[in-house]
Amino acid sequence: MDIVSVYVGLDYHSDSIRVCVLTEEGDEVFNRNVPNEVGLVVEAVRSCRERIGRGVSPPPGSVSVRGVAIEACTGSAEFTARLTAATQWSVKLAHAGAVHRLKQGPDKTDHGDAWHLANLIRVNYLPEVWLADETTRQLRHLVRFRQALIADAKDVKLRIRSLLKEDGIAETCREGAWTKSWLKWLREVIVPEQTRWILDQQLALGEYLQEHITAVEARLRAATQADPVVQKLLEKTGVGLVTAVLLRAVVGRFDRFRNGKQLSRYCGVTPCNASSGKRQADSGLVPAGHEDLRSVLIQLSKRLPRLEVRWKEFKERLGKSKPANVVSAAIANRWLRRLYHELKGIEFDGRTELLEAA
Repeated sequence: MDIVSVYVGLDYHSDSIRVCVLTEEGDEVFNRNVPNEVGLVVEAVRSCRERIGRGVSPPPGSVSVRGVAIEACTGSAEFTARLTAATQWSVKLAHAGAVHRLKQGPDKTDHGDAWHLANLIRVNYLPEVWLADETTRQLRHLVRFRQALIADAKDVKLRIRSLLKEDGIAETCREGAWTKSWLKWLREVIVPEQTRWILDQQLALGEYLQEHITAVEARLRAATQADPVVQKLLEKTGVGLVTAVLLRAVVGRFDRFRNGKQLSRYCGVTPCNASSGKRQADSGLVPAGHEDLRSVLIQLSKRLPRLEVRWKEFKERLGKSKPANVVSAAIANRWLRRLYHELKGIEFDGRTELLEAA
């Protein structure tokens, strides 16, 4: 009996998954909605043996899944990990933006999306993205939670200062805003009754958020205590816990990049190429990349010249012909390229460390 090879495309949704199965010749043998459960998806794919066997003599002995493609979106990474563990199939996450650009028709349907994913993996043209392990995914949850708390705390500070400006209250404290002296002044300054109540509520909310930020950072420190990548990063000059953990969570494994240039571009600190013929213009940094990671890397690049002589000399040399923002991006770019060669050889299997720390 022959073994029939098939390719599977999965259009992921929170309540259902559109499953499309293609043969090696590109013939569609299955394209239906299946409830969002790993077992039901596997059962649907394996049922294609009977469909392929109709009218075929001799009927196929079994169906071999050569590849599965699922578009990267919220929840698809976790589903991919569970599907891989249950079946040992070669399941790949597809880059959502690249897949969309490869579509030739303007129409968008679940039927067409699933078929397109299956066909891309069939012809070996799937724009694949890296599937983070469970530890990295859990670490990203903590990092995103901290970022959300930071954003909320920033909103509280903006509300307080805007309220003072609306009531025309001059900040007479000589110390900078949000220092202990400034907060003491804010609690004692005479303001209208309703303004005082709002200020007290916002100050209490700010303290509440700060307590949660401290708790999240303590959990991040405990979760990465045995992580060799984070510990190596913390040994670097100017690198603190937030920078180290954010790099670890966003980048994951440094050895998944071919070179340091690719890593720096992924982190968003590479100049954008804007040239045509003999004309060339500065066009800022590449739009891709994690915005929070790019921010902490730029902040790091501003600290490094004050801490190490080589970066001070690099800044002075480049600063003779380039503006300060370009110099900062160049330092971050160069620092990442050096870092890549130091960390690409680190092997880390952290599937249980985070769970044990929790």
